[in-house]
Amino acid sequence: MALSRLSLRSNSFLKPLAATALPTSIRRHVSTDTTPITIETAVPFTSHLCEAPSRSVETSSEEILAFFRDMARMRRMEIAADSLYKAKLIRGFCHLYDGQEALAVGMEAAITRKDAIITSYRDHCTFLGRGGELVDAFSELMGRKRGCSNGKGGSMHFYKKDASFYGGHGIVGAQIPLGCGLAFAQKYSKEENVTFTLYGDGAANQGQLFEALNIAALWDLPAILVCENNHYGMGTATWRSAKSPAYFKRGDYVPGLKVDGMDALAVKQACKFAKEHALKNGPIILEMDTYRYHGHSMSDPGSTYRTRDEISGVRQVRDPIERVRKLLLSHDIATEKELKDMEKEVRKEVDDAVAQAKESPVPEPSELFTNMYVKDCGVESFGADRKELKVTLP
Repeated sequence: MALSRLSLRSNSFLKPLAATALPTSIRRHVSTDTTPITIETAVPFTSHLCEAPSRSVETSSEEILAFFRDMARMRRMEIAADSLYKAKLIRGFCHLYDGQEALAVGMEAAITRKDAIITSYRDHCTFLGRGGELVDAFSELMGRKRGCSNGKGGSMHFYKKDASFYGGHGIVGAQIPLGCGLAFAQKYSKEENVTFTLYGDGAANQGQLFEALNIAALWDLPAILVCENNHYGMGTATWRSAKSPAYFKRGDYVPGLKVDGMDALAVKQACKFAKEHALKNGPIILEMDTYRYHGHSMSDPGSTYRTRDEISGVRQVRDPIERVRKLLLSHDIATEKELKDMEKEVRKEVDDAVAQAKESPVPEPSELFTNMYVKDCGVESFGADRKELKVTLP
C-alpha cells in the first residue's frame, strides 16, 4: 500500500455527509470533513538540483473521497470508450489513460484552472480533470457536434480554453514548445500562474524538448515539464529507447523530481512544489512513474511486448484507485458497500452520458471547411456549399 501512514489532527473529523453531496445510497457516514490530516507516501521523491519536498502530504477525508470518485469516473469513461471503439462508434485513433488517473486528479488538487495544461493525444482524463463534462467527451470521441471540439478533433484533440486546457496534440512532442510558449505568455502578462506540459517517455528523446527547455531556462519561464513515464513508447520499452531513462535529470541544468505517479497524493505534493519553484526560479521537470493498462492505442493489444503477468502485477500492487480505496477503508472514511454504491452511480453516470452523446448530431458536411483560418488574416473559406475560395492578401 503506497499510502502507509495517516495521522489525524482531530479526533472528530468524521461528520455526516451533506444531503446534496452524494446519492442517498451512500449517505450513511461517508465524510466530507475538510479537517486537515497528514499522509506519508511510501515511496520517497528523488530530486535533481533541488531539495525534495516533504513526504508528509496534507489532505482531508473530503479530498481523498473526491480522488476515489473522480478516478472511478475516469476509469469507467475509458472502459466505455474501449467498447465504443470496438463497436465502431469511435473511429480513427484512440489512446486510453486507464492506470494513469492519479496524475490527472493529483495535479488538479495542487493548482487552479488559471494554471494551464497542455498534453499529448492521451487526453480524455486530463479534459475531465479540468472540469470537462462526460457527455462532451463522448460526443467528441464519436465525432458529434456537442463535442468539446465540435466533433472535429476526435480522441486526439480535446480542448477547453475556459479552463486553460490547450489540448490534445497528435504530433509526438509538439506540445512541448507550445507549452513553453504558454508559460512565456504568462510571464509576459505578469500572471502568477504556471503551465504544465505533459509528454510521454517516448517523446522525451525529441530534440524540440531540449530546444524549448533551453529557452525556458534562459528566460526563467514558469514552465513545468511533466514526463508521464508509462515505460513504453508505443511498443518500445524505455530500456530499449533511452540510454538514460532518468527523465527527471534529462534537463541537466534544470531541476527535476521523480514521483510515484500511481499515488495521487504524491502527485499533488510534487505539483504543488513544482508550481512554487517555477514561479520563483523558472522551469522544472517532473518524471511521473506510471503505467498504462491498455496498449499504446486501440489498435495495439498491448500484450506482444509485455506479459499479461506484468500488467496484472501492476494492477494488484500499484493501481491508483485501489490504493485510495484501501486508505478510505482502513481509516473508516467509507465502507466497502458505500464505495461500491459510488462506483455503481459512476457507471450509471457514464452510461447516461454515452446515451446523450449518441443523440447528438454529426457536424454538417460544410463544417469541413470552417475553422481552418482566422477571419481577415489572409484566407477565408466559404464552405462546401459554395465552390469558391476568397483569397485576400494582407
